[in-house]
Amino acid sequence: MTQPTLFVSTPDENFGLQLRQALGHDYNLMVSTHLSSIFPLLVDEHIDALVIDQRWELSDGAVIDRVLEQFQEKSPRNPCVVLVANHIPPMLQPHLERETVSVVDGMISVESVTTAVERALKSVEADGKITESDMDVLDESVTVSKNNNLKSSGHFGEAIFSGVTRNFETRSPQMKQMLEDLMVAASHKVTILLIGETGSGKTFLSNLVHEASPQKNEPFIHVACGALPRDLLESELFGHVKGSFTSAHADKEGKFIAARNGTILLDEIDVLAPEQQVKLLRVIETGEFEPVGSNQTLTSQARLVVASNLDLEPLVEQGLFRPDLYYRLNMMKFEIMPLRKRKMDVIPMCKKFIQKFQEKHGIQINRIDDSLLDSILSYPWPGNVRELEHVMQRAVIYCKDGVLTREHLPPNILAGQVGPTNDPSIRLGRPDQNKDDQSLEQQVAGSEKEIIEQVLFKNNFSRTNTAKELGISRVTLYNTMKKYDMMK
Repeated sequence: MTQPTLFVSTPDENFGLQLRQALGHDYNLMVSTHLSSIFPLLVDEHIDALVIDQRWELSDGAVIDRVLEQFQEKSPRNPCVVLVANHIPPMLQPHLERETVSVVDGMISVESVTTAVERALKSVEADGKITESDMDVLDESVTVSKNNNLKSSGHFGEAIFSGVTRNFETRSPQMKQMLEDLMVAASHKVTILLIGETGSGKTFLSNLVHEASPQKNEPFIHVACGALPRDLLESELFGHVKGSFTSAHADKEGKFIAARNGTILLDEIDVLAPEQQVKLLRVIETGEFEPVGSNQTLTSQARLVVASNLDLEPLVEQGLFRPDLYYRLNMMKFEIMPLRKRKMDVIPMCKKFIQKFQEKHGIQINRIDDSLLDSILSYPWPGNVRELEHVMQRAVIYCKDGVLTREHLPPNILAGQVGPTNDPSIRLGRPDQNKDDQSLEQQVAGSEKEIIEQVLFKNNFSRTNTAKELGISRVTLYNTMKKYDMMK
């Protein structure tokens, strides 16, 4: 009988040796201190199970995320046992929704790992071997909500909000919940408030809400309130009659009438003047309004989506936004997380944009180098999804040999220079430019810790290889990591 093939990744060489002694008789065993060494094996070899030791993981789990994604695509029913310490890396969490991924924590021993591997493989045997028909079922195993728009694919914990021409996909648990709630609101003709930073996807989601609604065949009208002078905004929304002001040479139909029974997106709602806010509240409550210069009351049938890149509550406290309008809008408020707070979505979006732009520009991309993925994961993306999309378009355009690498990224990303953002936790410019308020000792300590983290990540958290590259002993490395609380 052929022995199952087991791949074990652990940066602890002694623990790897103990596992080899315990499991080597029953399995065709491959042990490595570098998790990334599995990538060529996933292409050429059949692996029945993985054991991944994450107890010294210092990043957000980007490497294991890519390993599990490729492993589960090739072998959907083969198990993976992950060893963790105090916490589960954020990018690992969506994978835990799959029955094939199990976690061992607490006091981890060779015996506990051996037991977990045996239990996982027995579970696979009980389910039976996978067949071609099983693959068809797996590919189609989606759960669709009653409105047939929100799908939980079961594929790495994704949730997909589907419209006629577009999809919004996420692997973030918080964003999945937001999508579920938004989908419920989209199926009813209610006013929706979207709050999110510039480039986070407010316009995209507004279009998606329209496409998922019963009014999808009616017009969708986008009004950028911040781009219009205040004295013309009211005319733009409600229309005007001839002679109502100097340049009103003819009657004009406003957006609320032009939208008919469709959807109006009012972007940058926070710029509305108080008197305009009063009229908007009336439209939301009753649908009624009068064109500028007219006494005739008209009724809007359109659904309203309003958006802002600012939280409205502070504006209410400052007297810049009416409380009654705020409370009316706040009933259906949806906050779109910035990209830096849902890093597990970055790589899937990156690949989606690469596919889009290689088709658009007729450029063949054969491979994405890990160096590019590592760089985009470490960048905080102050411009959010829009910035990522533009960066990926640039990378595809400048790719000449079919292999995307970090060298195809803009210089500011390679240099760690971050552009303007509303988030005060993100420093502008290079990471080392805002240290005037630190002592020399603090700056040296910060630099030393950053260097160790970078070399550890480069060597897949092998302390032996890290110490060798840094030119220090393992004892010195261990003591330095302990000093900076890096032993988690």
